[in-house]
Amino acid sequence: MTALASTQSPSRAAAVQKIVSPGGIEAWLVEDYAVPIVALEFAFKGGASQDPIGKPGVATLLAGMLDEGAGPYDAEAFHRALDEDAIELSFSADRDLVSGRMQTLARNIARAFELLQLAVGKARLDSEPFERVIGQISASLKREVNDPDHVAARTFRSVAYANHPYGLPVRGDLATLPTLTRANLTDMRARVFARDTLKIAAVGAIDAATLAARLDDVFGALPAKSDLDPIAPIAFSGEGARHVVRIDVPQSAIRFGRQGIARADPDIIPAIVVNHVLGGGVFSARLFREVREKRGLAYSVWSHLTTFDHAAMLSGGTSTKNERAAESMAVIEGEIASLSESGPTEEELDKAKKYLIGSYALRFDTSTKIVAQLVHLQTEGYGVDYLDERNRLIAAVTMDDAKRAARRIFGDGKLLVAVAGRPEGM
Repeated sequence: MTALASTQSPSRAAAVQKIVSPGGIEAWLVEDYAVPIVALEFAFKGGASQDPIGKPGVATLLAGMLDEGAGPYDAEAFHRALDEDAIELSFSADRDLVSGRMQTLARNIARAFELLQLAVGKARLDSEPFERVIGQISASLKREVNDPDHVAARTFRSVAYANHPYGLPVRGDLATLPTLTRANLTDMRARVFARDTLKIAAVGAIDAATLAARLDDVFGALPAKSDLDPIAPIAFSGEGARHVVRIDVPQSAIRFGRQGIARADPDIIPAIVVNHVLGGGVFSARLFREVREKRGLAYSVWSHLTTFDHAAMLSGGTSTKNERAAESMAVIEGEIASLSESGPTEEELDKAKKYLIGSYALRFDTSTKIVAQLVHLQTEGYGVDYLDERNRLIAAVTMDDAKRAARRIFGDGKLLVAVAGRPEGM
């Protein structure tokens, strides 16, 4: 167990070194020689929200192409080089970030960073893998056309953030994917891959000096400044409306939500605790008890607080028989109204705080989880001290804090609801 995972450790933050390379590149490092493995993760600001107008999916396609040939290696040779030394390398894009992750045996550090450098700075974007990756994304989207869960989620997002990049599909859509070009990818890479928004974390059998030198090798030649399009802040819209997409399936997929609380808001910690009481994914959550256990309406039901760089929302979902969709939503809305009006009980508040504090260590029980958490904290603007402060902040949440946060996130109880299926009574 690492020092970051151990609940007995007096300070998780103390295990993290902040290093700066000779070229000025910053990273957070946790040295751990228990196993001879190194994990690294990094992220650039500017994900799918930077897709060109009318061309959603560019950031996702770029991420999918970075390990499909780089420098002197075509796609097949590049993957063979990774396999020969058991190096894991992958890239992804979400709404605000383009991210990469690497894992390697310590003895293969030099080769792993060499291949990472090629992928980040010299990805070839050749035509054959370009068409193949587009085909893979298109096949995935075609499978989801009649998947009620995906349809409900996509409809929900498009209404909540209409006429805004956050309302567009991260992976693009079937109508516009064929219009994406290699030039779109090279432009995205040139605008997004820059040192000013770069956040990096590494964990494992590597010292600060070695990591610093390798970081300059990989990222030192990137532009100093990114060229991101400004993204306007947007409020959640559609509260009180219901949107039904008819699909001939026996169950309806439901998405619901409303305006949330920004990650820098003083009430974000109480809001996290209150959301856990509502639908935090554990047996003690109200929605689990009322929707699943008491009434048998659904197998799974959840709620979540999401904070983007320029928006925030409370969202949730479930799937249920068509004939019980209206009843399920009535129960969900009733619990939200109750929490807004009265807040949680003392027992609920105590259980939520204990669970959130006790389960935090599970985010740090592997090297890959640790680097993911450290990069996540950096991209969301937290300092390393948050590793220690987080649980203390949760423990300090009072009933007054919880009631205030409940009133803010649940408000008048009006929800945007998107349903895919053949729901009765909706």
